[in-house]
Amino acid sequence: MTVLRIIIPLLAFFTAACSAGDNSAKAPPRITMKTDLGVVVFELYPDKAPVTVANFLRYVDEGAYHGAAFYRATHPENDPMIEVIQGGLWEPRREGEQGYAFVAPFPEIPHETTQMSGLSHTDGMMSMARNEPGTASSEIFISIGDNTELDFGGARNPDGQGFAVFGRVVEGMDVIHAINAAPTSDGEGFEGQIIIEPIRILNLTRNNKAL
Repeated sequence: MTVLRIIIPLLAFFTAACSAGDNSAKAPPRITMKTDLGVVVFELYPDKAPVTVANFLRYVDEGAYHGAAFYRATHPENDPMIEVIQGGLWEPRREGEQGYAFVAPFPEIPHETTQMSGLSHTDGMMSMARNEPGTASSEIFISIGDNTELDFGGARNPDGQGFAVFGRVVEGMDVIHAINAAPTSDGEGFEGQIIIEPIRILNLTRNNKAL
């Protein structure tokens, strides 16, 4: 009986340790973003939106977002339907400037709808900006509060396909709110939504290179 009492707790210990290891191995990848206004940490969901996550990680790993910026902020004063911040490589204030034409460094990706992923544009969720379905590339946005109008079937986009959610903010929502509070003005078809002094993305890196 003594031997059994020793073996059973040991088995329980090793089972728990193995389970913890499995859970750690399956933990969602995290990304740290340093901005002019502070640090934000994102958690990504490759199991739910694999194409979109792989695209985003390619930009991260290539250092493409270093020196990028958040350039758009919507809130009730300038958009009664949604509240988000948007950023990436596009420079909307340069549109119309001779010789400037935005081209993303990597190809556009297929559209993973929220109906496919099971995710939703709730507070802190990160998603891809796009024009037509299948045109998302480098531009991202982050929801402030719940913006279900941006989901599949939502009223925001006439095609009804919504936008592709692929991660969420797990640290630094205060920074997101600070970006959203930056002064805005008109620009490139966004009435009152273009941030006057874009908030720079100084660095964007994986927390765990093995992921």
